[in-house]
Amino acid sequence: MDDRGRLTAPGSLLNGTAFAPEGEDPAQLSEGSGSLAELAAQYGLRPSSARPGLVEYMRLVWQRRHFIVAYATARNVSMYTEARLGQLWQVLTPLLNSGVYYLIFGILFQQNRGIKHYIAYLVIGVFIFAFTERSIVVGSTVMRANLPLIRALHFPRACLPLAYVIVEFQQLAVSLLVVFVIVLADGEPLTWYWLLLLPALLLQGTFNVGAALLIARLGAGAQDFSQLIPFLTRIWRYFCGVMYSVTSLPSYATLPSWAKDVISLNPAAIYITLARYALMYTQRAYAPGAKPYNYAACALFQTKHIPALQAYCHPTTSISELWLAGFGWAVLTLLVGAVFFWQAESRYGRG
Repeated sequence: MDDRGRLTAPGSLLNGTAFAPEGEDPAQLSEGSGSLAELAAQYGLRPSSARPGLVEYMRLVWQRRHFIVAYATARNVSMYTEARLGQLWQVLTPLLNSGVYYLIFGILFQQNRGIKHYIAYLVIGVFIFAFTERSIVVGSTVMRANLPLIRALHFPRACLPLAYVIVEFQQLAVSLLVVFVIVLADGEPLTWYWLLLLPALLLQGTFNVGAALLIARLGAGAQDFSQLIPFLTRIWRYFCGVMYSVTSLPSYATLPSWAKDVISLNPAAIYITLARYALMYTQRAYAPGAKPYNYAACALFQTKHIPALQAYCHPTTSISELWLAGFGWAVLTLLVGAVFFWQAESRYGRG
């Protein structure tokens, strides 16, 4: 500290000298200067953790887009560095899950009834749902897992949940190459409809970002909440038709219309259905409502589970309704998640 009260090197204050802006007498600041808050306001100082406005906050996040992508890429590369197979586990994990589900639901429970090309149907459901599931599960712990980084650097904390969703998207992008091979090997043709997978994944990714922001704030405040999330996502998986067609279940026909809407229009089910609609010709040709309604043919489908007959049944929701619902879920979740996360910006990192 030099004679003018300016800090010149790391160390302690000498002779009790107080910090003061250049040209000011430290003694005058210490006498009758009022509270520290008034002094800070006088010289335009503010807490480093102060929360900016929402628009400014979003601008700051966008400015750090390169940091977000670089951080996500580094996390993705480092995840499997200690495993012998390395990045192959990005693909092997969902493939092994698909194999387990096929054994249990496809062979033991015979839930492949009414589904043409069940292997492709199952693999698409497992990989697409895993994208949302992992984004939410990891998002619930991201703030507590990065406390040293949060306390060491000043940056918009929303960068962390966003980076982790990008990690999951990068892993999905690699896994989709395997999905494409399986879909083709199972007998589905390559068509222009495959391009519809791009907007479907864009909507799903947008939803995942919003959901991760929501869960990140809740998980930052209570560790017990993070322990509960895997159980909730496991229940969610069984309501999304990941392993089987919900409409072919014996009890589905007796459900009230509102219950059918809840099952069909929950966000994970929507994005899985849109992905299957894009990649599988049989899902488009045999979807309920694909052909004029025929009571006898639909009733026969309910008993015999012949895939082609499902096209003669009434659809619970049309494909256009699914696209609208998918867009609505994505936008609404992102807006609510961003505002909800931003409101607690100054509280992250306090342990």
